[in-house]
Amino acid sequence: MQLHPFNTSRGIISMEPDNQTSSSEFILLGLSEKPEQETLLFALFLCMYVVTVVGNLLIILAISTDSHLHTPMYFFLANLSLVDFCLATDTVPKMLVSIQIKSKSISYSCCLTQMYFFHFFGIMDSVLIAVMAYDRFVAVCHPLHYPSIMSPRLCGLLVGGPWVFSGFISLTHILLMARLVFCGTNELPHYFCDLTPLLRLSCTDTSVNKIFVLIVAGMVIATPFICILASYARIIVAIVKVPSAGGRKKTLSTCSSHLSVVVLFYGTTIGVYLCPSSVLTAMKEKASAVMYTAVTPMLNPFIYSLRNRDLKGALMKLVNRKITSTS
Repeated sequence: MQLHPFNTSRGIISMEPDNQTSSSEFILLGLSEKPEQETLLFALFLCMYVVTVVGNLLIILAISTDSHLHTPMYFFLANLSLVDFCLATDTVPKMLVSIQIKSKSISYSCCLTQMYFFHFFGIMDSVLIAVMAYDRFVAVCHPLHYPSIMSPRLCGLLVGGPWVFSGFISLTHILLMARLVFCGTNELPHYFCDLTPLLRLSCTDTSVNKIFVLIVAGMVIATPFICILASYARIIVAIVKVPSAGGRKKTLSTCSSHLSVVVLFYGTTIGVYLCPSSVLTAMKEKASAVMYTAVTPMLNPFIYSLRNRDLKGALMKLVNRKITSTS
């Protein structure tokens, strides 16, 4: 049996046997393989996606048009809304189109592109949530120095740095994935091209990929989560020292929305990327993925707007302005 030095279908060096032909496309099996359930799933996810798009874009527009909201906290929130919108757009529309046209195939290049942007915006989500925790820590524990600490320059670095970092990490994931060969089944038990299910389909050694996944999970999931816990530990200590019950309640209310997002996001991502693969099933993976790619981006605008008087006021002004301009 001869070895061929190049995999001409992808243009990458390979030393795989000639009888191993790499898949040029994958079949996304979706959330359900029962046709009778697909209509319900289509309607459900279409509604969720529309709410996600409208909710997050309204948050961005309200913050950008109201000068009273041009503060670090709302600057980070606007970026989080942009990332949530992009994260949902990367995964949900493809699933909706696949259900509508009754075709579950996705090309190899499109699969890697989807995976790149999924990791890019997923990493951004994780880091931004940690940045927002730091912002709350400075606001509660160092209120007098807050304007000087959270300067425009630092805010720019806290947002711009993660964009560069996310791009580098996501590109490395793709380059490591491109060296693999998929010569067995091309059926992916998922509704988008996620890293872990793809690694299971490869017939080549994936040990380097798995090690990198653990390293990245430690950097972009475990480390931000630990920073969040440390920030809130200091915040709780500061709240306990507040003399009045009203003051403690007001201080805690400024952090409650962010805490809800932390629970939603990290509760699912830690379960998928830091739990042993033997514990996870395909159904659990898909359920967790739905939470952080569809449910969390949809709920974040409600979580922040319903408990924030300033943001609710800005949203009402924006809506009233649009109604007035169209009447």
